[in-house]
Amino acid sequence: MNGDEERGDAAGPDIVIITGMSGAGRSTAAKSLEDLDWFVADNLPPGLLPTMIELARRAMGAVPRIAAVMDVRSRAFTTDLQSAIGELAARGGRPRVVFLEASDDTLVRRFESVRRPHPLQEDGRVVEGIAAERELLRGVREEADLVIDTSALNVHELRARMHDAFSADVPATLRVNVVSFGFKYGLPVDADIVADCRFLPNPRWVPDLAPLTGQDERVRDYVLSRPGAAEFLDSYLAALRVVLAGYEQEGKRFVTLAIGCTGGKHRSVAVAEQIASQLSGKGPAVQVVHRDLGRE
Repeated sequence: MNGDEERGDAAGPDIVIITGMSGAGRSTAAKSLEDLDWFVADNLPPGLLPTMIELARRAMGAVPRIAAVMDVRSRAFTTDLQSAIGELAARGGRPRVVFLEASDDTLVRRFESVRRPHPLQEDGRVVEGIAAERELLRGVREEADLVIDTSALNVHELRARMHDAFSADVPATLRVNVVSFGFKYGLPVDADIVADCRFLPNPRWVPDLAPLTGQDERVRDYVLSRPGAAEFLDSYLAALRVVLAGYEQEGKRFVTLAIGCTGGKHRSVAVAEQIASQLSGKGPAVQVVHRDLGRE
């Protein structure tokens, strides 16, 4: 008997709730889990979630992994969802919540491209519906286990993110996503912790280094050898290990560390690579994403 079947017999199925902003990619995320052999229930009312999970539990391992896609259908959505999660937790089966996010500009463009109204805009504009939904889902987003900003992701990239997080081959341990970014392009909205590298000298003003990136050895050596760099990394990594251990003890499965500089090309890239290197092989699974590399 494999691990999934054991969970289905005893504690019940592995449960993931996919929710978030309309237009942020819930259907794509759901399809990616279907491709990984999850049973996916689309547009499930939160109140029916405990009933569905109980039926799956009675199936004795026949349905070991369930994903429920939930969107805003009423003003009671948040209360109903929190109540359903609480009921499942009381039965020993707390689900993981994936919240899909995107910027207002991105969501407006997506709704305009399909010529469909936002479900909450009523007689107003799309942006008003987006604002109402964002406010309604604020509490859900704060409690989510994994927040994915799809503003800069295409369909294939979103599927890859879901596959990385929920593939059956992925061990059930803390996963850390280290993201470098440029402050001039905005903060990553899915970041749990943000660090600022702008206190380090900028290689952009060194003629030989300006065309290169933080992935080049010369830039990396320059950035990491500047005064304060080693002290920052030692202190930050020490703090991170305490925080990550606490997250893991509390059952958090996904953490996004954002490392920023002005343009996301030199300092943040080099520091993000160094942090990921130091964290890898010492507990959590780590991957690196350079969000703004190539934009300059």
